[in-house]
Amino acid sequence: MRLHQPIRRARIFTTAAAIVSLSVSAFGQTGQSRVAGITQSAAQGLALQPGESLRRLSIDDAVKMGLEQNLGIQIQRFDPQIQDTAVSQARSFWSPQVSATLSKQSQSQAVTNSLAGGATSINNGNFFTGANLNQTLPWGGSYSANFNNQRVTTNNLFTTFSPQIASNVNFQYTQPLLRNFSIDAIRQQVAISKKGRELSDIQLDAVITSTMRNVKNAYWDLSTSINNLKAQQESLALAQQSLRDNRKRVEIGTLAPIDIVQAQAEVASNEERVIVAEAAIKRAQDNLRALILDPGATDFWTTAFEPSDAAPFQEQAIDIDAAVRNALDKRSDLRSAKNSVERSDIDIRYLRNQILPDINAQATYIARGVGGVQLSPLSPDAVLTGNFNRTILANRGYGSVLGDVFQSAYPDWTVGVQIAYPLGSSTSHANLARARLEYQQAQTQLKSMQLQIATQVRESGRNVQTNQKRVQSARASRELQEKKLEAEEKKQAAGMSTSFFVFQAQRDLAQARTAEIQAISDYNKSLVDFEAVQLAPVTGNAGFVSIAGQGSVAGQVSR
Repeated sequence: MRLHQPIRRARIFTTAAAIVSLSVSAFGQTGQSRVAGITQSAAQGLALQPGESLRRLSIDDAVKMGLEQNLGIQIQRFDPQIQDTAVSQARSFWSPQVSATLSKQSQSQAVTNSLAGGATSINNGNFFTGANLNQTLPWGGSYSANFNNQRVTTNNLFTTFSPQIASNVNFQYTQPLLRNFSIDAIRQQVAISKKGRELSDIQLDAVITSTMRNVKNAYWDLSTSINNLKAQQESLALAQQSLRDNRKRVEIGTLAPIDIVQAQAEVASNEERVIVAEAAIKRAQDNLRALILDPGATDFWTTAFEPSDAAPFQEQAIDIDAAVRNALDKRSDLRSAKNSVERSDIDIRYLRNQILPDINAQATYIARGVGGVQLSPLSPDAVLTGNFNRTILANRGYGSVLGDVFQSAYPDWTVGVQIAYPLGSSTSHANLARARLEYQQAQTQLKSMQLQIATQVRESGRNVQTNQKRVQSARASRELQEKKLEAEEKKQAAGMSTSFFVFQAQRDLAQARTAEIQAISDYNKSLVDFEAVQLAPVTGNAGFVSIAGQGSVAGQVSR
């Protein structure tokens, strides 16, 4: 027995060495070499559905495509054109109005006295032509010019001309001296329509800024979802490797069969997380696709994107005070509010002008000319004797009539001032009082908005700093979890630990990887938001720290 005891000890030592060697071969691949191998085998690229095509896309290309094809921007670009028509419509009230009249009148009257020269009726005919030009001028004055011509025929014995040709030019100008002098309803409408045009540009800038922000964040969301899938695939590969190692240990009798069930449960749990992560990629693809592609394109739903830019982590110094000053100068909502105050100021100017007395200076000039066939007048003796025969004294044609008109042979002019003022209170006073109160209210709201904007910018800047620290902390946590898993694997290989602690270390490492991926994504998105919040309002909490201190990556591992 004593001779065989050394031999038995040698056999036991040899068996133990073989077991340790087997364990080391399974778990000894520690550190970055093992992680890199799993990463390379776990995710070689995006899984495409039948009919899909893969397109590599940089973040700059994504922004460029969004600016060209985003439907929200295309819709908003119509608004400045619509406002241009509103400005043109307001200016149209200054355009001259031309009108013309052409008429012919025939009239027959019964004879009511004995001076008709034996006629049974008095017949009158009138052929009239006229042209009229009216215009309200940009400085408040208005004019009207008329050029009228007519030819009158009659068998009345007491008319001087038959037929009679008459022509006249009538020019009238009115200039407000107080009310409607510096501003009137037309100038008010033109000024407000111009402010509306400026507002449409501000709103277009806001939509462009918001779209660029959404495109960048959607790009980082897709990149994060892809990296998260790789992290879940790495965790699945670790669990599958542990399952294979446990089966080998059960075969050689160093591990209980129940440990295989635990390893299988861990594999199933990781497979579920991979499925959820793959669904998150599809969702991120749809979000990015809707922002940068034309829905009318035939390949809209079959184009898949592969981000060519990895989410970087570059520490940046944040000047919050400078950002606040920039936001107070360029924020679209603040510019819109200032635009609204300026429109209210225009209304106040108009209403203040409307309470002034209505004093108008007026000038009228008329030039006339009369011609035709001039007949001799009837004398009283001729009327008593019934001798109604008349001779032609002159025949003045239309040219002679126009000569009298344009040479001002018979001028008629009038100059005067018209004054009107309501007694007691008027609607204009009430409207002015209301507008002033609303103006003061808008000024106070503007100050409140400036405070809110400064608060938002400061919060966004602090969020960048917080996410920067999160990345550093998450990176350190991931590195420590890798060392922890390495230590647990070595301890299990030496028989000093169990599968439970190895699986716990794997879950901790998976969570640390996901947290690091999310922290980097949140950091980059917070930089996007910090840039955007200085130009336009930022809605949503993209890139902001959640209540739990971590983002909401789909498929995130939890204990």
